[in-house]
Amino acid sequence: MKAVVQHRYGTADVLTYQDVDKPVVKEGDVLVRIHGAAINHADWVYTSGHPLIARLAFGVRGPKNIVRGKDIAGRVEAVGTGVSEFLPGDEVYGEVEAGGFAEYAAVPSHLLALKPANLTFEQAATVPLSARTALQGLRDGGNIQPGQKVLINGASGGVGTFAVQIAKALGAEVTGVCSAGNAALVRSLGADHVIDYSQENFTERGPRYDLILDSIGNHPLSALRQALTLEGTLVLSSGTGGHFLGPMRRIVKALLLSRFISQNLRTVPAKSARESLDVLRELIETGQVTPAIDRMYPLSEVPEAIRYFVEDHARAKIAITV
Repeated sequence: MKAVVQHRYGTADVLTYQDVDKPVVKEGDVLVRIHGAAINHADWVYTSGHPLIARLAFGVRGPKNIVRGKDIAGRVEAVGTGVSEFLPGDEVYGEVEAGGFAEYAAVPSHLLALKPANLTFEQAATVPLSARTALQGLRDGGNIQPGQKVLINGASGGVGTFAVQIAKALGAEVTGVCSAGNAALVRSLGADHVIDYSQENFTERGPRYDLILDSIGNHPLSALRQALTLEGTLVLSSGTGGHFLGPMRRIVKALLLSRFISQNLRTVPAKSARESLDVLRELIETGQVTPAIDRMYPLSEVPEAIRYFVEDHARAKIAITV
């Protein structure tokens, strides 16, 4: 089968499109014929090997799993022993540890769910990692409540475009922070207010928010706390950081600090992938959430898609046709 493969860390140039063996279905696995995939920040972390701490999990000298890609959508081709919830022919979507940029993937069944019926495979593939992060960050980490004032920092990004819609669906008053060029997109997703970060620093003046979901990491914790109510919640989903630890240092600092203040500083909790995918499917099929896609690339052009993602600061999601 065709796949996008990586044998060493580096730029998008280390990714190659080549033939590899079709995966073998083990007990508890589902063999998926992939029709759609998507680009995530995690794919760039895998490709570049930065922050360096990530290599402890991915492989110190080079990636242990050589086929890139995390988000997939496709049809079930076969199921392993012990799998009863899916049948050959079912349309599914989900998030894999690695192996999404390929024609086939063997996926543990608990990482998959039935695909939203009203989405194409490419649209569905943009959902799992980004939308799950947004849902779990807002609902589980942030304990979002109807009527709350919620701010999404990075509202035009992959996580942010889903977070704006999910927060609205859960009854919040939503403010999105993005560039002026992406303001129309964020408004179209349902944001009640949009802040152009080049013109206004939301941490310095203006309203205080009950909940902030920060997927950028471009403000100090002290500044973000100034934008919260006294008992508000800050959820850190990602962000920039040092060469070795990346955003982990900031996240650990926030979790420790949260023990001593009235505000809640949290990260996105790890919850059941399938439960979140089932909730997202309902939100999508009822029209409350729709994937926003910037560009689409064929599987053979994943390196170029990664390059665009990194160098041109893509907005929303980049889909891959397989």
